[in-house]
Amino acid sequence: MKVEFVAAVQDSEVLAVLVHDGRSLSRAAVAVDQASGGAVARALTTSRFNGKTNSTLVIAAPSGVKAGVLVLTGAGAEDAFDDLALEAAAGAAYHAVKTTGARSLTIDVGHLGAEQAARVAFAVRLAAYRFDKYRTTQKPDAIPSIEAVQIVTEDLRGAEAAFEALSAVADGVIFARDLVSEPANILYPAEFARRVKAMESLGLEVEILGEAEMEKLGMRTLLAVGQGSRRESQLAVIQWKGGEAGGQPLAFVGKGVCFDTGGISIKPADGMEDMKWDMGGAAAVSGLMMALAGRKAKVNAVGVLGLVENMPDGDAQRPGDVVISMSGQSVEVINTDAEGRLVLADALWYTQERFKPKFMIDLATLTGAAIVAVGLDIAPLYANSEAVAEPILAASKKVGENFWRMPLPPQYEQHIDSKIADVKNVGNGRAGGSITAALFLQRFVNGTPWAHLDIAPTAWANKSPSPTVPEGGVGFAVRTLDRMVADSYEA
Repeated sequence: MKVEFVAAVQDSEVLAVLVHDGRSLSRAAVAVDQASGGAVARALTTSRFNGKTNSTLVIAAPSGVKAGVLVLTGAGAEDAFDDLALEAAAGAAYHAVKTTGARSLTIDVGHLGAEQAARVAFAVRLAAYRFDKYRTTQKPDAIPSIEAVQIVTEDLRGAEAAFEALSAVADGVIFARDLVSEPANILYPAEFARRVKAMESLGLEVEILGEAEMEKLGMRTLLAVGQGSRRESQLAVIQWKGGEAGGQPLAFVGKGVCFDTGGISIKPADGMEDMKWDMGGAAAVSGLMMALAGRKAKVNAVGVLGLVENMPDGDAQRPGDVVISMSGQSVEVINTDAEGRLVLADALWYTQERFKPKFMIDLATLTGAAIVAVGLDIAPLYANSEAVAEPILAASKKVGENFWRMPLPPQYEQHIDSKIADVKNVGNGRAGGSITAALFLQRFVNGTPWAHLDIAPTAWANKSPSPTVPEGGVGFAVRTLDRMVADSYEA
């Protein structure tokens, strides 16, 4: 789909304008109403549409309006209008007409600034996302028809400049969504690594470590997870060097379990197909690194992905096994379905030992307990440092991704103490399972400032939470972490 900025409304198949709560017309909507002799205001009085967020009213364009169809899209309360409300309005306008047969959509925000015009283009790119590469029998009227979107702005150059960085972020979010959406027979560890390696064209440096190299490093908890699979485990190391030469990097570590059967502690069959997206953390880190490189972020950053497949066979690890991690700590494996923390244990240790980063943030679809704790719209955040946690929380509010700070109570450490090893990989029963998982990970950060984002509730959406987020793979946390980097760590 082509997205471009234009200086004025031209003849268009569909024209969209903003309306605020209480049917308060934006400047562009007022102009359309005047051109139509008050027809817009009359249409509003005979509808239930009142300008609330995520609502639209589609009408035949009145005489005098340069369009065939007019979309009034809700922008919410005028005194609370912000980037997120604008994104929702633009996304809702796109969805209102995407399958009508119209090929072009014009969104008039000429009364707003260049950065807001760029935000509209960004929202449309995210709203238009679909993962339908394997569908061959779709009905024609279910396929989006919009091929071009024009955004009206008084500052073309300013909008284009602002959109350049936002477009790179959209690329990263879309890349993460694609990864999460792929089936596991297509996206296994080596294929994931291959797709990440291809990002070198953006200026990233990418290394791929195989099992032999990881064995030499002593990454045996990661390797133990994948030893029951015919697919070789991989470690992908992605570096972006946009900051001061030799400067400490920011580090992001992703759990990449490309499929999780649970291993010998096998999961129930019902819903197991969803475990193709158990690599959502690694997908988010990949999307973030793409975004940072695409917009030439002025930081040094490293992304480390532990890529494995957790399968049951004669070589699979067993409940009760003891494995020595890269850190030298011994781990008793009580439940082979608590595998993500084993992958991250070695990946975190490797990252802090090799890169000595300012901080580490790990992302993982780690626990069902996180869903029990906070539901499906919030991701728990754990941290050993206020300086790491607070910028994440501040950034998340600006981009509409929900996190909730959770405790790391020392008294819960006893629940992961093992009778025969240094630590066991699950706590005592179901209580506090997301917390004990975070406490397990904390034992492998070696005092580095660190945060853990358990994105199990939010990496995949069965129901779209907003017009710019699809059902299915969300690309959750790419926007939050990119914004955090931009706001708190770039010069």
